[in-house]
Amino acid sequence: MLRAVAKLLRVLNSDADPGQISLGICFAMVAGLTPFLSLHNLIVLLLVLTLRVNLSAFLLGLALFSGIAYILDPVFHTIGLTLLTSSLFKGVWTLLYNSTIWRLEGFNNTIVAGSLAFSIILFIPLLLILNLVIRRYREHLLKWVEKTRVMKFFKATKLYRTYQSVSGWGSAA
Repeated sequence: MLRAVAKLLRVLNSDADPGQISLGICFAMVAGLTPFLSLHNLIVLLLVLTLRVNLSAFLLGLALFSGIAYILDPVFHTIGLTLLTSSLFKGVWTLLYNSTIWRLEGFNNTIVAGSLAFSIILFIPLLLILNLVIRRYREHLLKWVEKTRVMKFFKATKLYRTYQSVSGWGSAA
C-alpha cells in the first residue's frame, strides 16, 4: 500500500505530461473494468505500448480499476443485458456474432458488453477531467502542500522515505 501511494505521488510530481498520465489511467480503466482476457484488451495494451502513455499510471490504474470492476459487475450486467436485448441493436448483434473475430471478443456476454460500453462512454470525460485535475494540482496544490507543516512532518515518515527510494531522489532508510 505504501509503495502504491509513493508511486502515485511520483507519477503526479514527475515531469511527465499530464496528458500522458491521464491517457494511461483512461486506458487502464478500459482494461481494468472489462474482463482481462478479451480481444479489446489486447488492442488497449498495443495502444499503451505504441502511444506516449505513462506506463506507471497505466499499471497503477489497472490495479485500481480491476478492484473496482468486481464491485460494479452487477451494474455492468444490467447495462450489457439492456444493450444485448434491445431490439434496436438486434441486427448489429446478429451481424457481429456471425463474424469469427467478434465471437472471440465475447461481446455476447452481458458483463463484457456492459463494462466495455461503460468504459468507452467514460473514456473522454475521464481523460479531460484527469488532465485538468493534474494540471491544477501541479499549478496550485503542489507548491502549497510543500510549504505546510503537515508536509514537513510527512517528510519525516517511512512513507516519504519509501517515496524517495522509489523515485530515486534519495537513499532508502
